[in-house]
Amino acid sequence: MNGYQEYALDGASAVDLVVALYDGIVRFLYQACEAVDRGDEGGRRAAVKRALDIIIHLQARLRMDVGGSPAEALSEFYAATFAQILQGSQAASRAKFENAIACVRNVREAWRQVAQDGTINPAPAQMLMPPRREDNAYAAEAGQMRWNA
Repeated sequence: MNGYQEYALDGASAVDLVVALYDGIVRFLYQACEAVDRGDEGGRRAAVKRALDIIIHLQARLRMDVGGSPAEALSEFYAATFAQILQGSQAASRAKFENAIACVRNVREAWRQVAQDGTINPAPAQMLMPPRREDNAYAAEAGQMRWNA
């Protein structure tokens, strides 16, 4: 991950991070599609492994004791998506990867809507605090930011 991406995720909420992980799944599945088109078995396997690693991570972080039926639904979604990606890899099937991409994008869109709802997904505390003058050379009077190019 480059420095910009790391910086962009530093102040991200938990929901924003989930959206970023879904973006990663989609990106790696597109790489798998491209590898299928090139006949690149190693590239396909590497891209599939990265996508599956993200799904495993998301699945492992589910809190069934807290999440109730939404957590159960996500668990089933992750299991089905995992299976579909494996099938796509075994068959070198661009169509199966594209179907998985469509499903992931659909759920990602729901997470993105949650991320935009400030009542559900409040900004992290460090994002709410106004910058201190000594910490930010660009801080203007009245707490407004001034940008210099």
